[in-house]
Amino acid sequence: MSVELDLQRVYDGDDVPTAEDVQRWSEAALKGRRDFAELTVRITGEEESRALNRDYRGKDKPTNVLSFPFEAPPGVELELLGDLVICAPVVAREAQEQGKPLMAHWAHMIVHGVLHLLGYDHQEDAEAEAMESLEVEILAGLGMPDPYSESPVGADK
Repeated sequence: MSVELDLQRVYDGDDVPTAEDVQRWSEAALKGRRDFAELTVRITGEEESRALNRDYRGKDKPTNVLSFPFEAPPGVELELLGDLVICAPVVAREAQEQGKPLMAHWAHMIVHGVLHLLGYDHQEDAEAEAMESLEVEILAGLGMPDPYSESPVGADK
């Protein structure tokens, strides 16, 4: 499994994962689902996240992760998976509010976003259950707590 990662960090804070972390988490999400992929992960602040969320989803507020899957024109074969835009302040705020270790929440956002790029969704209950159990399995393989647990193991209080 190999990911060609383009990590774009336009957020100035220090509380973001390393390129190596993002690479490892992306590869874990793709393992067994795709042999190779090109992926862009853009780490932003609230202003850019809010504008993209408003323009593409009609929601005028920043959000944790946005996924933009690449759809090649018919007959064009490319390994480009798509783009993830992750809002660092939202991820940090959610981790604190939910009592989760910050890097565990970052790992969850990367895994969640990559699964969206692969076509997984959570609009219907059955889809949500399947996607969530896959996230839990992938994160456990990375040594991360269950993000849906009421009291994650190792949570900073």
